[in-house]
Amino acid sequence: MKSILIIGMGRFGQHLCRNLASLDNEIMIVDQEEERLEEMLPLVVSAKIGDCTNETVLRSLGVANFDICFVCIGTNFQSSLEITSLIKELGAKYVVSKANRDIHAKFLLRNGADEVIYPDRDIAEKMAVRYSANHVFDYIELTDEFSIYEIPPLPEWTGKSLKDLMLRNVHHISILAVKQPDGGMDMMPSADYVIHGEDHLMVIGTKGDIDKVLEKLR
Repeated sequence: MKSILIIGMGRFGQHLCRNLASLDNEIMIVDQEEERLEEMLPLVVSAKIGDCTNETVLRSLGVANFDICFVCIGTNFQSSLEITSLIKELGAKYVVSKANRDIHAKFLLRNGADEVIYPDRDIAEKMAVRYSANHVFDYIELTDEFSIYEIPPLPEWTGKSLKDLMLRNVHHISILAVKQPDGGMDMMPSADYVIHGEDHLMVIGTKGDIDKVLEKLR
């Protein structure tokens, strides 16, 4: 459990609040508009109406007492930059700020943000990968080079064990988990696991190596 401050209760801020609350974190939320706070009240320990570009308002929040401070202002970059800088000056331990563009991220990092997130860009990239290929059920980017893909097995893999297939040697990919048709999940399957045609394979590898496998599925 962590103590978390979320500044900005727009769409992203509300989704973030709901998910953090579901993980039993203690959350305080702040926004200028009261109606944005009302729906979140059952999920948080404290809520405050205020303009966080005002240093007096920020001081009243006790930002140094939170484990993480999220700045979720997406429509006004100037405000986001000012708030990020101010809360760091006031002793915030770890500041995560939302950005819409790379140039915004650079300024935020230079002015106090410990981390910058791009929710819109990240979702767009994930959807682009998923819907551009007929055989990708899900996709998670880990680094610029490595990603996790949820894909069906190649026809020639069906009925064979992972040991027999030697996927790391042949295709330079590894299977992290197998989703079975009945909804079961086999995490880190053993070398003796036999692949079934209806399995969904969670594979990790470079984009180039996984693209070669996907090409065989087309």
